[in-house]
Amino acid sequence: MNSKLTESASLTLTNDRRVAIPEIGLELRVRTPQDFAGSGLELIETTNAPGFGPPLHKHREAEIFYILQGRYLFEVDGKRFEATAGDTVVANGNVPHRFVNTDSDPSKQLVMIVPGFDALAFFTKLGAAMKGGRLDDEAKQAFSARWGVEFLGPPLGTPSRGTE
Repeated sequence: MNSKLTESASLTLTNDRRVAIPEIGLELRVRTPQDFAGSGLELIETTNAPGFGPPLHKHREAEIFYILQGRYLFEVDGKRFEATAGDTVVANGNVPHRFVNTDSDPSKQLVMIVPGFDALAFFTKLGAAMKGGRLDDEAKQAFSARWGVEFLGPPLGTPSRGTE
């Protein structure tokens, strides 16, 4: 990682910490420095393959999604709506949410997570726990306990994926 602490105590980041989880159609780039994890926020850039997105879940952290390209169907606190490039979606902490890329091409988001946590470790461990693109019940319980995520339902679907 190449980062430079300036006299004003700001940080310039030039690293490229990324992880890909093909089973769930996700590529992730962490946009905040590694030693920033656990502070007030985490900033990640996600690329979702067509028809992919997370299952219905909730966690203590709030997430602010800024759509960079493409089109998503979101469900936040039981309300469904589309979001496209330039839109911002907020999922407050402990609010059930999920989304799916409804575009025919990969879609991208910039996601701010508040308070921050180690997103690279989270998604790396998630990728390792995935079997056939899903968490089995035992892995789901262990992952939930470790990371404080409560899984509440399946991913949103697209006609080609056949989910909800």
